[in-house]
Amino acid sequence: MNKYKYILGIAAVGLTIASCSDPLDAPNKSAMSEDIIFSTEVLADAAVMGIHQSFGEQNSYRARFIPYFGTNTDCEIFNNYANVPDPATDKEASLAVYSAAVDNGYMNDEKNAWAKLYEGIERANKAIESMALYGGIDDVSNTNMRQLYGELLTLRGMIYFDLVKAWGDVPYRFSPITSETIYLAKTDRATVLKKVLEDLKTAEDYLGWPNENKYTVSVERVSKSFAKGLRARIALFLAGYSQWPSAEGDHVNSELRYNLTDAAERQEMYTIARDECVSIINAGVNTLGTFEECFRTLCAENTAAGKESIFEIPFSDGRGRVLWTWGVKHKDADQWTKQPRGGVNGPTPTLWYDYDPQDARRNITCIPYQWSGGVKTVGSTSGGGWSFGKMRYEWMNRIVTSTNDDGMNWQVMRYADIYMMAAEAENQLNGPSGAAQYIRPVMSRAYPAAKVSALLAAASSKETFQLLIEDERKFEFAGEALRKVDLMRWGKLSAKLAETKQKMTALANRTGDYADYPEKIYYNDGLDAESTDADGYTIYGLEKGQTDAEGKTLYANNSRLFNFSGDATSENDQKVTKYINNLYLNDPNSRMFWPIWRYYLTGSNGMLVNDYGYGE
Repeated sequence: MNKYKYILGIAAVGLTIASCSDPLDAPNKSAMSEDIIFSTEVLADAAVMGIHQSFGEQNSYRARFIPYFGTNTDCEIFNNYANVPDPATDKEASLAVYSAAVDNGYMNDEKNAWAKLYEGIERANKAIESMALYGGIDDVSNTNMRQLYGELLTLRGMIYFDLVKAWGDVPYRFSPITSETIYLAKTDRATVLKKVLEDLKTAEDYLGWPNENKYTVSVERVSKSFAKGLRARIALFLAGYSQWPSAEGDHVNSELRYNLTDAAERQEMYTIARDECVSIINAGVNTLGTFEECFRTLCAENTAAGKESIFEIPFSDGRGRVLWTWGVKHKDADQWTKQPRGGVNGPTPTLWYDYDPQDARRNITCIPYQWSGGVKTVGSTSGGGWSFGKMRYEWMNRIVTSTNDDGMNWQVMRYADIYMMAAEAENQLNGPSGAAQYIRPVMSRAYPAAKVSALLAAASSKETFQLLIEDERKFEFAGEALRKVDLMRWGKLSAKLAETKQKMTALANRTGDYADYPEKIYYNDGLDAESTDADGYTIYGLEKGQTDAEGKTLYANNSRLFNFSGDATSENDQKVTKYINNLYLNDPNSRMFWPIWRYYLTGSNGMLVNDYGYGE
């Protein structure tokens, strides 16, 4: 789907279903009837685009959910702590540092992420009900209408999973709102997601594989690969852990426990995840290119299906803040962007050192420089100077001219994750002997062949293979907002963040594993700064065994303090200390979910209440 069609789709929705979004409104007699809308392909397609419209609005996925959900972790960190007086209460920082309040200044209003996600669900509910009645979807030759029905089921399932990831238990609303169902209490997340698993299984029978029909030629539309992959992702979540109230009605105390207490059910979830992923691999409809190719294709806005990308949330050129928050930092307007943005979220300073130096993903994922006036400059790499390099303004085929948005699509799922999920699920079911075949293709494009063999040989038990998966998922998906949920479901969110805070402190002090690194980093004078990549821009001091003495000789006039200066009263040391301390402000296991915002509590007629000690 191209951007022009996206805009047309939004306009069509406005003429068809948006006017009846409130079920208590009097019927709009000028509107087309549902039997016409949902028996006409172009109008039914507009209903699907109505859900995309909910994605693209300012306070929905566009500028609230995508920028702030998924950070902070052991590999992802909100970089702007030093620019706010108190991260614990700041409307942006608090969403990242596990201190969000019910009256958060970015979330507590009538048109924010919670509302927009449920708006998308309500639009899907109406369309699903009407398509079943009028869409002719029982006719297997009616390929395009069946595809649209499958898209509706899948998009609704994706939204519900995002609600659960961010808020835990949520209202169960799988039918259009009526006067009797305006106010609903929360339903436990396992019940909600089991329903989603059923819906996604149904959707598979209606959807086409990538490039099988006119809609699935683009990764901006849902395919069978995405429905199956999403089903696997949800099954793995259900098989794992998350935060739950300690007892029914206990809104203060909580515990970390399995989402499914029955071990047999958890095994069933692993079977679902394994089988769905293997079926995608066996279908041969997606390809796994190089790691860099995946992200250059994304930045070039090439949405052709069948490559590594499986599904992307599409944004028009003037919508979406993906590069704004997850891309390489540009301090000011330059030849690639008219907005001084990027680098809001970046790699934790220790992530670079976690990678094996031979890992091809390291230098693409972790960027220690930023752009200033069209020239690369080194940032403060112990205090917010790293950017993610997977998404770059300089890799785009157009100049970003919007002052607020960049129009980059958000890649929800890619083929590497299918391999990784298959490996994890198979290991849990049968151990590493059958699981290695699924993780090997992803590792083989990252490491030399001998390194892959050595790593797999060392992961010879179910436990060690699981640890390998946990590391490889970090190295593969850092900067893609998957890590937080991975750590949640493995029961390791608090432990890994505590470990990361200790490692950041050791790095800043140059102790422990970081004792053999220079105190400063050194860099060239930017004479070759016309290069649009890190190639040719030399940075010295990031590799083990390099020394300050050699750095001073090579780059006498260009260096930057990389750690604590030893003067606790200095601005540098205070900034680094604040940066480290603000990785998290509360135990992440006790604040892994955002609270339901006060606006929605107040408007729920007493049906909604926060758990986990939020106080309201």
